[in-house]
Amino acid sequence: MKCATVHIIGAGLSGLAAAVRLAGGPQKVVLHEAARQAGGRCRSYFDPSLGMTIDNGNHLLLSGNRHALAYLDAIGSLDQLAGPPGADFAFADLATGERWRLRPNSGPLPWWIFSKDRRVPGTSPRDYLALIRLLARARREDLPLSEVLQDRGPAYERLWRPFFLAALNTDPAEASCRLAAAVVRETLAKGGRACRPLIAAHGLSAAFVKPALAYLARRGAVFLPDHRLRAIEFAKGRAAALDFGSDAVRLDEASKAILAVPPSATESLVPGLPAPRSYRAILNAHFKIALPKSLPPLLGVVNGTIEWVFAFQDRLSVTVSAADRFLNSGREELAARLWAEVAKVTQIEMPLPPWQIIKEKRATFAAAAGEDARRPDARTAYSNLVLAGDWTATGLPATIEGAIQSGHRAAELIASMQ
Repeated sequence: MKCATVHIIGAGLSGLAAAVRLAGGPQKVVLHEAARQAGGRCRSYFDPSLGMTIDNGNHLLLSGNRHALAYLDAIGSLDQLAGPPGADFAFADLATGERWRLRPNSGPLPWWIFSKDRRVPGTSPRDYLALIRLLARARREDLPLSEVLQDRGPAYERLWRPFFLAALNTDPAEASCRLAAAVVRETLAKGGRACRPLIAAHGLSAAFVKPALAYLARRGAVFLPDHRLRAIEFAKGRAAALDFGSDAVRLDEASKAILAVPPSATESLVPGLPAPRSYRAILNAHFKIALPKSLPPLLGVVNGTIEWVFAFQDRLSVTVSAADRFLNSGREELAARLWAEVAKVTQIEMPLPPWQIIKEKRATFAAAAGEDARRPDARTAYSNLVLAGDWTATGLPATIEGAIQSGHRAAELIASMQ
C-alpha cells in the first residue's frame, strides 16, 4: 500500500507545530516553505549593521501558554526559555519615575491583590474586579475592550492597557473584549503559576525553529525551502494538485494538505475564503550594548513610547505595539527617540549605541470584534485541505500561542481523516 502524504504549506510556527505533531506517524510529512528559511515572523537573523544575530521581533511567552510549551517540550528546547522563578513583572513609569513589581501569587485565589507590595501603586483590591466583569460581559457580547474596562484610573493605565495592548496588538478603544477575556482565562484567571514571563534567551530560532527542523529530520519528514506554492487545483470537492511553478504535486486519494500561510496568500490560493481585512503594525528596536547586571530581563514601561524592554546578553530590545503611527517616521529619528526613553528608564548614561529598527506593517490582524468574526475555521470546504495560522479562528489573538494551537488543531484534523 502506498504511504499517504501530508503536504504542509508554510514553515512558520503554525506549519512547524503541525509537522511536529504528525512527523513519525503513519503518514509521510513534507513541509514546503516559500522563503529560504523556516520560522516566518518568529525567527532570528544575522544583522550585518550590528554584527550580531537578532530576532525579527520580540516575543513574550507566559507559563500558561500550554500549546507553546508542549511544542517546545516535544522538540527538546524548553531549556531555551528563561525567566524569573514565578510571576514577577518589573514596571517603571517614565512620567513619574515610580517603579514597582507586579507579583501575582501562584494559586487561583488572588490574595496578592490585597498586598500593596504585589499590586500596582495607587490601586485598591476593588480595581482588580474589572477582570470578573470582563469575563462575564465577554460571554454575552463582543464589545470594544475600553467599553468594558471603563475606569481610567491607575489600574487601567498602569496594568490593563499595557497588558492587553501587548496581548492583542490593538488599542483597547477598538480591541475585542472576547479575545481579551480569552487571554485572561488562560493566564491571570489561573493564578500566578500561569503568568510566569518567559523569553527565548538565545533567540527565537534557537528555541522554536532549529530544534523543530532537527526533530523533523530525525523522523523522516522532508523540508523544502524556497518552494513557493503558486496555485491549488481543486476537483470533486478536494485539493487535487499543488502547483509550485517549477514542479507540481498530484494529490492521490490518501494525500492531504495543510495551508499554513498568511491570509493574503491563502485568499489567493482558496478563492472565497473569509479572512481578516485590517492589520496592525509592531515596531521593534535593537540596541547593541553591554548590559548592566542590575537590569531585569523584562521591564514594562508606562507613559512612554516604548512599552517593553527585553534584556539579552548582548543587546537591549524594545517593543511598541499597535505601531501604525510610526510607519512613516524616519528610522534615525525613531532610534534617537526610543533610545532616549530606554536610557532614562534603565539609567544608562551613554549616547545612542549601534541600533536596528524593524517595522512590521502587517504584524497581526486587528484584534477587533469585526475582524475576529472574519477568521475562518481550520476546516475548509475541501475534504483533504485544512488551514493553520494565528489568523484563523483559534479563539485567541495573533500570538505564538495562537499560532501553535492552530498547528496542533490542523494536525488533529488531518489525523482524523480517513
